[in-house]
Amino acid sequence: MALNLDKLSPQELKAVIAEAQSHMKSAHSSLVQDIRKKIDALLSISGLTLAEVYPTRGGKKVTDKKGSVAPKYRDPANPSVTWTGRGRQPLWFAEAIKKRGVTAESLLIGAVAKKVPAKAVKRATKKVVKKTAAKKTAKA
Repeated sequence: MALNLDKLSPQELKAVIAEAQSHMKSAHSSLVQDIRKKIDALLSISGLTLAEVYPTRGGKKVTDKKGSVAPKYRDPANPSVTWTGRGRQPLWFAEAIKKRGVTAESLLIGAVAKKVPAKAVKRATKKVVKKTAAKKTAKA
């Protein structure tokens, strides 16, 4: 059944397109039904279920591989604000680190927090002071 599309008006072309789309939908749904019948027949013959053949399909949800990460750091000024340690540093973390005597280890949450010896804190602050003094003398 060949149509001469050149002689059809725009409205007639729209009607032909709409009819073709409806035929396409019905043909697709009948194809899906035929394939499902064949799959069901194969599964019943073999004694298997769809969940056994395809474990992530057949009504089971695929679990999301990305899970949430427990927070690692807590803002000392506002304990309700936390950070996992991943991604960009929050402003409160960067500002807290700039303060004298504050280290990333000192901002760790609860059981994860390690006791940092006072000597280590003093050494770290001395290094910072030396570096800033060296920068000032280099600029002068």
